[in-house]
Amino acid sequence: MRILVADDDDVSRLRLEGALRRQLYEVVCAADGIEAWQLLKNDDAPRLAIIDWKMPGMDGVELCRRLRTSEKASYVYVIMLSSMSEKQDLITGLEAGADDYLIKPFHAQELNARVRTGERILKLQEALRVQATHDALTGVLNRGTIMDILAREFARAVHEGKPLAVVMADLDYFKNINDTHGHLIGDAVLRESAQRMSKPIRAYDALGRYGGEEFLILLPGCALETAGRVAHRIRSALSAQPVSTKAGPIDVSASFGVAVADNSSHAEVAAVIESADKALYSAKRAGRNRVELA
Repeated sequence: MRILVADDDDVSRLRLEGALRRQLYEVVCAADGIEAWQLLKNDDAPRLAIIDWKMPGMDGVELCRRLRTSEKASYVYVIMLSSMSEKQDLITGLEAGADDYLIKPFHAQELNARVRTGERILKLQEALRVQATHDALTGVLNRGTIMDILAREFARAVHEGKPLAVVMADLDYFKNINDTHGHLIGDAVLRESAQRMSKPIRAYDALGRYGGEEFLILLPGCALETAGRVAHRIRSALSAQPVSTKAGPIDVSASFGVAVADNSSHAEVAAVIESADKALYSAKRAGRNRVELA
């Protein structure tokens, strides 16, 4: 776990850094509030920060306020470090957004205990976030989340004038699997299928369960032909070998419909979904286990 230590006192900062490194944490240091703010604004910012109350440029209270009013997706757990022990001062820090506090001079055991508490809270928060945004059965994004991402990527495509490809995928003859082998085996096939479909896509693409055995794949920056090639790779990865289940190996394949969003100012999200859906059903009518472009 990475931890930010922001303290303008060289001795105090080195002591904190040493104590945390002895507990095998990765430590990033800042000598003032402005440097700390720049580090915390990054996408890969540490998730836990120990911030001194009094620093040049920007004090810890102001830094907390900025952090809490920013639009960062990831929550940063803040421990306020201060030589002040008056109750009102501590309340001020907590009201500004600090999660905990540590009084100087700190004791190593107390530091470790407070950091471990923050780490537990962050892990719990991440578990709750995953539970809220991911499909419980397959582990990929759930419908609400993939649609939210589609709306954001669509707005970005319109703003930047770049393509956004949308791929609808539907497992072939999935009802036969449930009817023949039961829903538990069908669930196993769904889980494995989702994992196979996730491997050929890029880190910044998105895969979500749209409903039942239907999946939605978002490919930002991809034109139609490129998206078609990606869909073919996903189709091949899915059907390359049978899925191993308790009922024995089961062949699996899917049909794919690919569309690219109209990035004009009057375009609508529903239109690209409808185009991909129509292409998907063209693939079904043409024999399944194939890719059709809108």
